[in-house]
This record gives sequence, C-alpha cells and structure tokens, in this order.
Amino acid sequence: MFDKIWDQHVVSRVSEEVDLLHVDRHYAHELTTVEALQNLQQRGLEVYDRGLTFTTLDHVIPTEPGRRDAAPEYAVAMMGGLRKQAEKLGFTHFDIADGRQGIVHVIGPEQGLTLPGTTIVCGDSHTCTHGAFGAIAWGIGTSEQMHVLATQTVRQRRPRTLRITLQGRPGPHATAKDVALHVLSVVGVSGAVGYAVEFAGECVRAMQMEERMTLCNLAIELGARFGMIAPDETTFAYLKGRPFAPQGAAFDEAVRHWAALASEPDAVFDHERVVDVEGIGPTITWGITPEQAIPLDGRVPLPTQEPDAARRAGLQAALDYMQLEPGQLLAGTPVQHVFIGSCANSRITDLRAAAGIVRGRKVAPGVKAWVVPGSLPVKRQAEQEGLHQIFLDAGFQWREPGCSMCVGANGDMVAPGERCVSTSNRNFIGRQGPGALTHLASPATAAACAIVGHIPATLPEQESI
Repeated sequence: MFDKIWDQHVVSRVSEEVDLLHVDRHYAHELTTVEALQNLQQRGLEVYDRGLTFTTLDHVIPTEPGRRDAAPEYAVAMMGGLRKQAEKLGFTHFDIADGRQGIVHVIGPEQGLTLPGTTIVCGDSHTCTHGAFGAIAWGIGTSEQMHVLATQTVRQRRPRTLRITLQGRPGPHATAKDVALHVLSVVGVSGAVGYAVEFAGECVRAMQMEERMTLCNLAIELGARFGMIAPDETTFAYLKGRPFAPQGAAFDEAVRHWAALASEPDAVFDHERVVDVEGIGPTITWGITPEQAIPLDGRVPLPTQEPDAARRAGLQAALDYMQLEPGQLLAGTPVQHVFIGSCANSRITDLRAAAGIVRGRKVAPGVKAWVVPGSLPVKRQAEQEGLHQIFLDAGFQWREPGCSMCVGANGDMVAPGERCVSTSNRNFIGRQGPGALTHLASPATAAACAIVGHIPATLPEQESI
C-alpha cells in the first residue's frame, strides 16, 4: 500500500534514495506556519497552490471555558498572523467564528479532507494520525513547509516498510489507546525508526475510524514517521457525506480507487512484527517514554533485574523522576490532574467513553479534571448528547477546543511535582510543564482516576453512552 501511494506521487527523482513528492494536502496551524510564510515572503516567493493549504488554530489558542482569559502576547501575535495570512492568501481557514476550529488532526478527518491514497504534510509530528485512512501523512519542519508552500512538493527519503500485525483480540475493557501503549511496550520507541508502518490484523480491522486514528497517532512514538491502515468499508462509511469528500457518483468512483490501495496478499515488507494483544486490558505509562507502559494493575520495573547497565540506569532515572519506588504497584498512586483531550483522544467516541465512567459520580477532592474537545463540531455534538452536563455535574471543567495541556504551548500546564493522568501521546520530561509527572492512558482510565483520586487497579462500572 505504501509503495503504491508513494509511486503515484513521485514528481522526480532527486537521488537514488530521495524523491520529490507532490503534496495533496498541507495542513497548517499557528505555531509554525506564520514563520514559514514570513520566510517565503522574504525570499520573494509566491504560494504555488493556495487551494491545497488548510489552516486552523490549535496549539496556542486559549481553552479557558468561554475563552474568557486573555491569551499571552505571543499567542495573540501567532493567531492574528495566521488569520491575516489565511485571508490574504485565500487559504481555507477553520476558525471560531465559522464554528469549525479545532485540533488540526481532528478537523482534517471530520471535514473529509483526509482521504485514502493522498499525501498529507503538516508542521506537527503527529500528522501520522491521518494514515488511519490509508494516506501517507507525516510531519515536516518550517523550512520544508516553505518548500511545500512554494512548490506543492516536498523532498523525502523513501523509508523501508514494516508491517505490525496485531494478533488476537483485546479484552472487553481495552481501547485503541491501550492497544497502542501495549504495542509501544513491546516494540519500543525506536523499534520502527526508518520505517513506514502498516498496522494489520483482526484487531485493527475491528476498530472504528476514531480508534484507528488513535493507533496511527502513536506511530511516531515507535520512531516511525508514517503509520497506516488499509482503507475498507469502515473507512468509506466514515467519509461518505463529509463536506470536502467527493460527493455522489464521484464518491463511488473514488471508493473503487481507494479499495485497490490495500497491500496485496503476497506483498513483501522489509520487516514484519507480530504483537500479541489477546486479552489485554487497560494500560498506563509509569515512566518518561510511551514505551514504559504496564497493565493498570501492574508493578513498575525493578531496575536491578535489568542486565544492561545503560538500560538499568535509564529505568532508575525514570523511577526517580516519576517519584516511584522499584517494583511498586501503580494502583493507589494519588493524582492531582486529569486531562482528557489532545489529537490522540479528543473525539466524540473518546468523550462518550469517559462520560460512561463519570456519569453519576463526582471528581475526587483535590483533583483538577479537564475535558478539552478536539474541535468545535465535536464540542457541539457532545453538548447535543448531554455529555458536557455529565462532566460539569461531576466537577470537570468543560473547556474550548485546542491542544491545551498536551504540550502546554498556550500556558495550560501541570505544576512542578504534580501528577497528571493524560490521554495525550507523550510523557517525556517537561512535556506538560517543568517538573510535571505524566501518565498516559485512555479516556476511560483517565476519567476513573479523576473519580477515585488515584490510579485504580481496575476500572469502575462503565455505562454505555
């Protein structure tokens, strides 16, 4: 599948290893794009195809309920700069006023811009999320953004291919986030460096699109720039009728093309991995990388049992930073913050799963719990379903869409030394603020932590919403 799509987009060969690829979709946000556009203008260059760049506000936009708080000066400048440039250049811009603003990796799929067989780039490493649709999607830097804006092409070294087959079916309380964290614990954060990953297997085929997006979102945490899933009837049903997707007879014709993208049964990959997910349950990270993950009722490692000296030192350093003792159970560890949001887990199905845990319960004393929808359309749908009231009645903050506490670029941070259970995708030191202690988990697990005030060994009874 990867080779088919790549070959269809080669404009020219730069060298034996590097191709010049046409870019079908350029997604852009305020944190990096304004600088790229300024650099473009300083060089006297024009935007090559204004219809293929789509912009939104997500990284630095305030998420305070009602957006009552004034944004920091740098955020105001970035947001104002992108709005001005988008209007000047005629980009399609998703903003608060038109009701479409949201996290770039949420709005692309929900608007029907993310389509099978396309190439998609964005100045954000989690662009691999869009590979859930059978697209080649990856993050680029500011200089590459300028190249895309000027030429609608990008130079890229062709990666090797890796198929990760998920064998078996997870347990009844496991979600796509739990599966992704389990895969990370097996394959590791460098296990897919240099590869484009195709996820396959019965477990993947059974996932709905929002679950597939979560799985592909964390492909970058395996070290891969690309994570993909072959499009199928689930994909086509999700896309049908969305604003920017083909309509009518054009959609039927597109489906015929998309269906042919899947890897052939005899396709040969450069490398194969099989990960057993049979019966796994809720999973949570304990350390400072996404691969440092264990079952919710598990114990953190004993560094003394690790024979490799460097790895042993790394485990101990992670335990020290996270203020955990070797071999201890995570269950019972107090938490001060819960964050449900980010491009990994802020879609409507994520909010429903969290609300199913929260309904009829209260946030534990001393816990600050936030729900940050991934987009204004997600927020509206959640409010139509009454999910916001479930969260508010329990004591959660119901906030406005944005990246928020995932990266803290807008000032939404965890205080030093405080512990946060987060549905985001990264837990390295400083990600949620200097000295923040971050555990990655699913929306259901995060919601449970907010209710009991600590990391539980099991999830409470969950209502279907």
